[in-house]
Amino acid sequence: MAAELPPPPPEAREIFGVALDPATRFAQMLATDGVTRGLIGPRETSRLWERHLLNCAVVAELLPERGELVDIGSGAGLPGVVLAMLRPGIRVILLEPLLRRTLFLEECVARLGLPNTTVVRARAEDMAGQIRADVATARAVAPLGRLAGWAAGVLRPGGQILAIKGQAAEEELAAARPVLARLGAQSAEVLRAGHGRVISATTVVRVVIGGHGREEQAGAHRSRRGVA
Repeated sequence: MAAELPPPPPEAREIFGVALDPATRFAQMLATDGVTRGLIGPRETSRLWERHLLNCAVVAELLPERGELVDIGSGAGLPGVVLAMLRPGIRVILLEPLLRRTLFLEECVARLGLPNTTVVRARAEDMAGQIRADVATARAVAPLGRLAGWAAGVLRPGGQILAIKGQAAEEELAAARPVLARLGAQSAEVLRAGHGRVISATTVVRVVIGGHGREEQAGAHRSRRGVA
């Protein structure tokens, strides 16, 4: 599978900068171990850079230089591992409930040399109140309404959700607005990360969670354990 991995496209050097070398090694891990362990589909190998790595990397432009980030349902490390490489000043928690995925993530962290990154095997709803991150990221994890409920429990007051979504992002946001209102969201918008830098900009829904009712939110999430 590694032989099918194309070289980094020209825009990868600009987007990743000094992190291009670890990003290339991560791509190799995804194309080999990631495929054999069922974390990445074999047909994805040829488009790992455009569809996955660059798609996640441009989200870094929405992040602060410092703080704490929790990547909910980190899976194969997209976007968590990519963002950890690009923002070494941010403490990154890769939150993933499945053992086979956490083992892969731990190997990635060790082999790529990411001292700012920790892997935690748990569901986001079980960590409500135990993590107080500044940013929560997620990619292909759950509909926005459900994701926002999980994320609210692991964010500090005023923290933000950055959810990577597809073409239906506007509709998904509209459907989630009643849930966001109950969670006390201060704002919610659809952004295009990487516009003008990559061929296909990444659609991101950004939600800023308010500071009221956080304890009630944490209790609500604990009561929903087991919901996938």
